[in-house]
Amino acid sequence: MEHLGRRYQALSWGPRDGPKVLALHGWLDNAASFAVLAPLLPGYHIVAVDLPGHGLSPHRNDCTYHITDYVFDVLCAARGLGWEQFNLLGHSLGAGIATLVAGAFAERVRKLVLIEGLGPLSAPVDAVPIALAQAWKKMAVLASKAPPSYASFDEAVRARARGGSGLREDAARLLCERGLQERDGRWFWRSDARLTLPSAQRLTEAQVLAFLTAITAPVLVVRASAGPEFDEQILKSRAAAVRDLTLRYAQGGHHVHMEKNADEVAREISHHLVS
Repeated sequence: MEHLGRRYQALSWGPRDGPKVLALHGWLDNAASFAVLAPLLPGYHIVAVDLPGHGLSPHRNDCTYHITDYVFDVLCAARGLGWEQFNLLGHSLGAGIATLVAGAFAERVRKLVLIEGLGPLSAPVDAVPIALAQAWKKMAVLASKAPPSYASFDEAVRARARGGSGLREDAARLLCERGLQERDGRWFWRSDARLTLPSAQRLTEAQVLAFLTAITAPVLVVRASAGPEFDEQILKSRAAAVRDLTLRYAQGGHHVHMEKNADEVAREISHHLVS
């Protein structure tokens, strides 16, 4: 897909004349994040995009990866597909991006499905100067470091599974099949190393709530029973800001949509999309 000079790679499932679902993966993942879930949603035309810097999509040129930039990527990808209206499905970072899209461009989004997320990470106003300074310091350090590499594909898979989100090794393998490349007998991540830098600027919580309040599409939030801890007060406040929200829980970790109970997640999504 290409629009306004931006190019994206993607995976797709289902009939082209089925209801349209644009799927957005999480941080350092790729479109294969939906390789387990998508086949469990027959009849839907699901397109999972590799966000810039992830998977097979190009890295950005000399700039950083701010969450609002991803909003424009979603719109460009949709335009490249010829989609004016569509359903949005997001996991983790993808859920944060999808929230902003649905709030700013409410007329484009029919229904919204958020797995392990309800809006992007936020920061208080007085933290902005510190975050900007830290981002610059980390950028300088990153430029002097050699990228990580692995002696074998399997070694990289094990490293990805140990990454901190409780990812199962079979799920990690799916992501690695799209997220690794071999050079001179070593295996390297395709993802842009700059994705590991801390955000130079985050939205304030008030700004996040403004986006949530502007969403008109019915929203399904799926939380994993063994996912990372979230600030429950913030989640409660955010949920209250959404006019039509359904919350469901599924057994599993942060990548619950890639685990053995993915069919449970699929049932909730299917019910939401047809209701």
